[in-house]
Amino acid sequence: MPASILIVEDTESLALLYQSYLIPTGLKTFVAGTGQAALDYLDANQPDLIILDIMLPDMSGMDILAQLPEQNRPDVIVLTAHASKELAVEAIRHGAIDFLEKPIDAERFRITVNNGLKLKTLSKKVEEYQSTFENGRFCQLIGKSSAMQSVYQIISNAANSKATVFITGESGTGKELCAKAVHECSDRKQAPFVALNCAAIPKDLIESEIFGHVKGAFTGATSNREGAAGQADGGTLFLDELCEMDLGLQSKLLRFIQTGTFQKVGSETLQSVNVRFVCATNRDPWLEVQEGRFREDLYYRLYVIPIQLPPLRDRGEDVVQIAQAMFERIAKEEGKFFEKLTENAKQKLLNYDWPGNVRQLENMIRNTLVMNHSEVIDAHMFPAFPVTNSTVQQIAPSNQVNVQSTPNPSFDEVQTGSPVTTPNEPVATMQSHFDIRPMWIVEKEYIEQAIEICGNNIPKAAAMLELSPSTIYRKMKTWEQ
Repeated sequence: MPASILIVEDTESLALLYQSYLIPTGLKTFVAGTGQAALDYLDANQPDLIILDIMLPDMSGMDILAQLPEQNRPDVIVLTAHASKELAVEAIRHGAIDFLEKPIDAERFRITVNNGLKLKTLSKKVEEYQSTFENGRFCQLIGKSSAMQSVYQIISNAANSKATVFITGESGTGKELCAKAVHECSDRKQAPFVALNCAAIPKDLIESEIFGHVKGAFTGATSNREGAAGQADGGTLFLDELCEMDLGLQSKLLRFIQTGTFQKVGSETLQSVNVRFVCATNRDPWLEVQEGRFREDLYYRLYVIPIQLPPLRDRGEDVVQIAQAMFERIAKEEGKFFEKLTENAKQKLLNYDWPGNVRQLENMIRNTLVMNHSEVIDAHMFPAFPVTNSTVQQIAPSNQVNVQSTPNPSFDEVQTGSPVTTPNEPVATMQSHFDIRPMWIVEKEYIEQAIEICGNNIPKAAAMLELSPSTIYRKMKTWEQ
């Protein structure tokens, strides 16, 4: 839809001249000959830009500037004669974005108007971008962490490009949601988004799933079938777990990407489509190339705009924000009521490494809601978290925690097992429930002691604790809150 321009000019011949200047641009223009006529128009309409003469018969252009709303305020370019140039500068101080001095050249007029419209568009994008980071939501993605802000920025920049996006990240980090965000932010959002999991389809059927087949192409092909490529025409084709694809099919995919044409299985007719490609894998694609499992030419064709999704353990407070959103959504699905998470629950979510990432978090949340009937969720309601090497290391060095009585202990069992001690300190004996302290406090004190012993050298302390420095920094950030 073309932008709309309100021209406020009391000299009718000049107003018509300015309108004629803008005819080649295709913009919609409206003329007001007095200040009151301009205000009446603005009461019922919201133009994208106002061309405002400072000297009007019934009021000053400054009066109109003063009455413009604070919210959704249109940008203003003021018109001035040489004698009122100082007044134009004053108008800019009160919110005008530029001024034009009469007499006005047609090309100069069009350039100034075009720049004003571009500035408004850019301002809207900045507001949307800031709003995204303040709310921590981008399409269906959730999180305010710096790692996710980088992801949002890449998606915003790449969305309207034709370049292929290649998403990498651990299993469960939300690669399909990221692909959908690329699609939803693009000018293809009204067209189909078609997702195909290359790992979930048998090797002998995946070519048919991508390209389709004709009747009689193979046993069981009783009718013609449109593949994912044809279904995604005009939209986005998302190929998940791409590195699982057979090498022979990779060559056909490469030709499809290069030419935009393909043949259905059993057909000799070339079919042409307009498709945006988004790919994903939980492997290192370059390592797959070096190991001979992924074609190098296909890698270079697809790896144009890479997006690395961070694991949940590296996203700090995002885990709490994601959990709250999931509790609200899943509670509605399960017919339950959710009010809030307690501080203990939040702390437990932050202290766990989530090896299964967001998918594991979602399963845990559904279990919690199904098995409990409280609107306030506390840490003791969570099911036992599977223990990992990283989890055990975060609680204490392995030779100081007694977990031998349970062959595969849960995270909760480690938390309530033998207390953490320093190497030269005997295990503290708990005589009553008054001696029990939250595990995160015990862990905090232990890590702080290690850092002090290492002369405040966090990397050295991390090495001795068999932790990564990033884990310690992340935990220190949570302790400060």
